[in-house]
Amino acid sequence: MSEALTPETPEAVLDEAADEAGEEEPIKQRKNGLYPGVSDELADSMKSGWADTELRGLEPIAQAGYTAARRAALSARFPGERLVIPAGNLKTRSNDTEYPFRASVEYAYLTGNLTEDGVLVLEPAAEGHKATIYLLPRSNRENGEFWLSGQGELWVGRRHSLAEAERLYGIPASDVRELPAALTEATGPVRVVRGYDAAIEAALTDKVTREHDDELRVFLSEARLVKDEFEAGELQKAVDSTVRGFEDVVKVLDKAEATSERFIEGTFFLRARVEGNDIGYGSICASGPHACTLHWVRNDGPVRSGDLLLLDAGVETHTLYTADVTRTLPVNGTYSEIQKKIYDAVYDAQEAGIAAVQPGAKYRDFHDAAQHVLAERLVEWGLLEGPVERVLELGLQRRWTLHGTGHMLGMDVHDCAAARTETYVEGTLEPGMCLTVEPGLYFQADDLTVPEEYRGIGVRIEDDLLVTEDGNRNLSAGLPRRSDEVEAWMASLKG
Repeated sequence: MSEALTPETPEAVLDEAADEAGEEEPIKQRKNGLYPGVSDELADSMKSGWADTELRGLEPIAQAGYTAARRAALSARFPGERLVIPAGNLKTRSNDTEYPFRASVEYAYLTGNLTEDGVLVLEPAAEGHKATIYLLPRSNRENGEFWLSGQGELWVGRRHSLAEAERLYGIPASDVRELPAALTEATGPVRVVRGYDAAIEAALTDKVTREHDDELRVFLSEARLVKDEFEAGELQKAVDSTVRGFEDVVKVLDKAEATSERFIEGTFFLRARVEGNDIGYGSICASGPHACTLHWVRNDGPVRSGDLLLLDAGVETHTLYTADVTRTLPVNGTYSEIQKKIYDAVYDAQEAGIAAVQPGAKYRDFHDAAQHVLAERLVEWGLLEGPVERVLELGLQRRWTLHGTGHMLGMDVHDCAAARTETYVEGTLEPGMCLTVEPGLYFQADDLTVPEEYRGIGVRIEDDLLVTEDGNRNLSAGLPRRSDEVEAWMASLKG
């Protein structure tokens, strides 16, 4: 990685206007940089000789009409109030390197813009609100920002101009560097989505209350419970890429056996980066007893023939919608008798759960249906004493089922998490909702309450379901689920 000339806080230095004496602030150099400074001749040279690269004739992004409708719904919910929704800032990974940026879900949902430091502001107007998107403009060429700043154009790539942004997102755009001062002077009721931009929150510190801000976050979370047509299409794209990622993994299981779970992780990641923005969450590539650890993301264990591989992974699209799919695969292509017994129980539980996903059904119904099947099997196998109703009432099956049977899915893998309990877990399914159905059985390697042959076996099967007017659509139906179909699918890919 090449070495920038920037100071630790380059924007503050490079954007400083001439002081009262007409002198510009000196450009601070990196402590151990190889260049002692910038000559006047070089600075003058870098100001000129550049072509006009303004992009003209840009078309609005595909979701511009949908984001406008979402802003209108937000405006109607909070009339007369100023609403501030930040994208967030870059976060330091170590020293002078940053984590890859991912815009806040609330901001991306309302704008479609995904760049750091952006802020959407809805100013109350005579009718509704006036929306403005505040962004960093293109790097300044007069003061050298574009080549001297660590976030300048020649270091991290070109930003859209404000005029380009207006055409792309259908929202008037302004310079975000002017926003904190403007917010400091603002009057009237204000709400802000907290936790993303400390400077914006500081500018509003005497104008907002956490209680009111929480209401804004809750509304935006609940607004995402029902997906629009664009969102449903993006989720299908995410799932389709994920299916191809699972196929990629099966084709290289022999290489994973020669290395580790990391080979599986890297293989799926390649598909995610080629076809999408990223993985939607840390891939769980859990082989053998690691499958019993629900969120095994270390992925540093061995992959052995005869073991099961629990692969829980999802591709995130360029618009930040993620899939969340799990399959539990025999590394050698064939389930053993005990593996098949446990796998088929989970499959039957998932079938019951999927059948319960219907418009008008209670959200809890699919979980209850799946848990009932698993409790029945645990009683049949002699691992629990019946009747089944007693087991479920006391939650005894949870020793081996552990987690809930699903969750909402969208721009977050656990989407709509801030929604009120009465509208989410205690709510009713509606067409357009997207959720996972993912029962599992996990017999820990050190569990002395089960026969030895069970120990170290973990199975989860997870699919992404879109609630429709007449039932549901399994977005991930492209991946086989039944044990014999999984074996045939793996054989065809390896062959």
